[in-house]
Amino acid sequence: MGLISQFWGMLFGGGRNVVAETVEVFRENAEAGAVRGAAIQTGAMGQFSAEFGQRQRGWFDRFMDGLNRLPRPAMVIGILALFTSAMTNPIWFAERMQGLALVPEPLWWLLGAVVSFYFGARQQVKTQDFQRDLAATMSRVPQVVENIDALRTLRHDSPGAAETGTDTELAQSATEQSDNPAVTEWQESKEWP
Repeated sequence: MGLISQFWGMLFGGGRNVVAETVEVFRENAEAGAVRGAAIQTGAMGQFSAEFGQRQRGWFDRFMDGLNRLPRPAMVIGILALFTSAMTNPIWFAERMQGLALVPEPLWWLLGAVVSFYFGARQQVKTQDFQRDLAATMSRVPQVVENIDALRTLRHDSPGAAETGTDTELAQSATEQSDNPAVTEWQESKEWP
């Protein structure tokens, strides 16, 4: 018996597990891999939140945001006003369009560039806001995955859902005959003649 206990002590004793250490040479330790993966994901989410995190905005920033929101509605209202004026006072509208015909082509190019830069800048701001929201959403993914896994274990058809574990009283009560009249009637209806 002493030789066997020495052998087992050599394999598993002294705070070491030679078998586990040998296996880890050929296969990654799943727990350690999960810890490393969680650390990497936490670091990435921290970087995203630092990059795209909300910052406090002062009165000037809020004022400029309000000012930046004016051109698009102003353009839409202006175009609708032109359509209305063309229908209600065609002479007045034609005079204005003749005035626009006198605008030199480089000025039209300049107007196009200004409008393009304006909408391009707005698109960039919206894209950054979207990325910030996406980073916030992605930081919640691990919790959502855990919640989904926990909910799936509660399904009636998941493996081991009705397993009683080490609770012998529960196991015994699960195998006892039921006193429920509906169950008894159902069982009698399923019996063979």
